[in-house]
Amino acid sequence: MSWEQQGYQQQGYQGQGQGYGYEYGYSGYVEQPQPYPQQPFPQEYVDHGYYGQGTEPEPQEPPVAGAPADAEAEEEKPPSRPPGRDRYFDTLRAVALIRVVTYHTFGWAWAGMVFPSMGIMFGLAGTLMAKSLERPARTVVRSRMRRLLPPFWFWGVFVVLAMLVHDWMPGWQIVYWIVPLGDPPGNAWGEQAWEILWYLRTYLWFVLLSPALLKVFRPAPVPVLLLSLAPIVVFQFLWEPPDNRLGSALTDLATFLFCWILGFAHRDGILERLKAPAVVALSLAAIGFGGWYAFTHQAETGSYDLDDIPLAQAFWSAGYVTLLMWAKSRFGIDFAWLTRFRRTDRVVTIFNSRAVTIYLWHEIALILAVPLIDQFWNVPAFEKWLPLESQWFMFGVGWILIAGFVLLCGWVEDVAGKKKPQLLPGGRPARMAT
Repeated sequence: MSWEQQGYQQQGYQGQGQGYGYEYGYSGYVEQPQPYPQQPFPQEYVDHGYYGQGTEPEPQEPPVAGAPADAEAEEEKPPSRPPGRDRYFDTLRAVALIRVVTYHTFGWAWAGMVFPSMGIMFGLAGTLMAKSLERPARTVVRSRMRRLLPPFWFWGVFVVLAMLVHDWMPGWQIVYWIVPLGDPPGNAWGEQAWEILWYLRTYLWFVLLSPALLKVFRPAPVPVLLLSLAPIVVFQFLWEPPDNRLGSALTDLATFLFCWILGFAHRDGILERLKAPAVVALSLAAIGFGGWYAFTHQAETGSYDLDDIPLAQAFWSAGYVTLLMWAKSRFGIDFAWLTRFRRTDRVVTIFNSRAVTIYLWHEIALILAVPLIDQFWNVPAFEKWLPLESQWFMFGVGWILIAGFVLLCGWVEDVAGKKKPQLLPGGRPARMAT
């Protein structure tokens, strides 16, 4: 059974190169946790990189002489977390990655409306970038690129070699496989794997532009935030970007510019100072306009999928992410209770620490799931008792393969973050036997 026979459907944006039809997430962890951090304003989350790179254990208090050692009580304690961690942000990233894999398995057009993963990811990335730019901009940009590029190169070696074996003849554009400032090229055989790289390209451009964007934003934050929706409106109604790498990059940047700058506003405390009625009303208006535009322009794309309609994606994401970030600032949501559930908390940590790996390898996992399931048909017991024709079965097999890629390839993220490689992050530190 072929991939098409399994019912898989690509839902990407067709008008501007690779477009933004394929999501992924990111996260960040503190590099140098301190026992008593001093911050100029409340710190929800500290980031020094593109994606999560594991966690460092908190400094331990020296043992008190004569203190009882209760092994069972110790086992019940929640795992230690570096200061400044915010499980609300972590959970959003984990859910975003799950939604990405779900969307690429089933192709549900409504998935982006239920949870606009890319808008959320760019919003959180903007928050972390604003925090990181308290340091010199050159240092921050270099750190981001160092964390992004090695996992990309590692993954790219396999994809490029596979395409070369399948008769791909690259030109000078192969340089985009070194630094993805433009969409890396490839052949049709490997398209399903490499077309997701639009997100890395867009993120990289936002990182490079952030020092300038932050300087423009801070003198007039609210006007700049509102005007950040203007580029996508111009592209939709006044000037259409060219159908090439430049046009694709401009469209994606314009689509998610508001969400990125919204992250600046969250980090600088702008959102919590805004009046609640105005925030809620404008957010719902943006969501309403985005939904209306998507449903009334289905004839142009054949679907109301936000990933096919940049203007609808921009406004829907703007309203949705504004409500999420405003609610966090207003009500102090942090999901600290998550640490009481050890297994769930560990899963969230793994998703954040291995977000690059999950994002890059998830499409390959779904591709490999198809021929693997084809082999199951040759086993009579499997054919009789397993739902081999179900997309849900492929979804489960895909996650098993993703877990395998996390174990085999996730260590590259640790190396990129200058950390000791781990099979799985977030485990309990080893204790000396007595």
